[in-house]
Amino acid sequence: MDSKKISILIVFAALTVFLNISPIKIPAPYAPFLIYQLWEIPIVTVSLLYGFQMGISVSIINTLILLLIYPGALPTGPIYNFIAVLSMLSGIYVSEKLSGSFIKIDKGKFFIISSTFLGTIIRVIVMTVINWVVLPFPPPIGFSIPSDVAITLLPLIGFFNATLALYTIPLGVILAKSVKTRLNID
Repeated sequence: MDSKKISILIVFAALTVFLNISPIKIPAPYAPFLIYQLWEIPIVTVSLLYGFQMGISVSIINTLILLLIYPGALPTGPIYNFIAVLSMLSGIYVSEKLSGSFIKIDKGKFFIISSTFLGTIIRVIVMTVINWVVLPFPPPIGFSIPSDVAITLLPLIGFFNATLALYTIPLGVILAKSVKTRLNID
């Protein structure tokens, strides 16, 4: 990896971690244990600007730092966040491959819609399965929630994952397009 890419990786990782540990947190009104944040937007942005490997790398750094300094309510929480981001990025990646380059004007709206749709659907499906499996386990894996109660929580958690992706992906795409235009990034 050249020095430019390392610099980009450091800047986006620092921004992601900063946003993750910042006080900018909005509890979901329907489930206050779920928190809306902005930290995934830079990951989507860097993925679109410099490739999905870069987005995954930023996400890995974010996960490792959070595991060390700020895991949240559950010590394994950053790992579940990583899985959520990875599943969302995979939907964006598939959309990018289906639509061609996302910067083409005639495919811009299609890309925002298709990437948001696929990223959201894949994230919700993956995280619903993950939560269904891990919530009944005791900490540090889950929260010792009985299976029948966990199943009733899955729609709320799925809604949370969907709504989070519904603002994260379009904002990441818009930011990537804006940065790409202003900086003439290839």
